[in-house]
Amino acid sequence: MSLESGANKDAILEFFVQAANKHDFTLDITLNVNGAVVTGTLVSAKDYFDALSENFEDGSDVAQKLSEELAKASESVEESGSSEANFIHLKNTKVYCGDSKPTPSKGKILWRGKLSEVDGFFLGKISESKSSSK
Repeated sequence: MSLESGANKDAILEFFVQAANKHDFTLDITLNVNGAVVTGTLVSAKDYFDALSENFEDGSDVAQKLSEELAKASESVEESGSSEANFIHLKNTKVYCGDSKPTPSKGKILWRGKLSEVDGFFLGKISESKSSSK
């Protein structure tokens, strides 16, 4: 594995994304992206598109068409087998801007971002501590 990567992507982060895409590998990770902190669980592009597709399955005709197109995107990602990764996909994501509560603060949020836009990362996920009332 070369530690150099094109397009200003971190080669180690790209390696994690490739492991997720090719080997169904998941990893809790926190990213620094243009001043925001994005925390969640790294998943494969296929898992991302499958989960996104499920969000539209039971809706209107337009929503069902979106679901079908997202399912196709999932299949094409799996079939392409490209060794280069350009996007990172997270589930159960929270985004922090400053010291405020995360946005969104509730729900199982899927997130997709450009690898070339990630400024840094660390392994592990930020979780809000349960404040104890005294």
